Amino acid sequence: MSDATAYQVVVNDEEQHALWPARTEPPAGWRAEGFAGSEEECMAHVDRVWEDIRPLSLRRRLAEQGR
Repeated sequence: MSDATAYQVVVNDEEQHALWPARTEPPAGWRAEGFAGSEEECMAHVDRVWEDIRPLSLRRRLAEQGR
């Protein structure tokens, strides 16, 4: 049995990415990133665009410490 569920890529304020069913609104704190497709297509997209999986607040703090 194949999963015909369509997904969308969602992102939060920490720039973390997740998959969410395309037919439903993302949960509070998350917004649609603009890409939708099969689970495999969405995962491949996330792999391409989310290069640094550390939360944005951590990346900023480390950048400040490095100055």
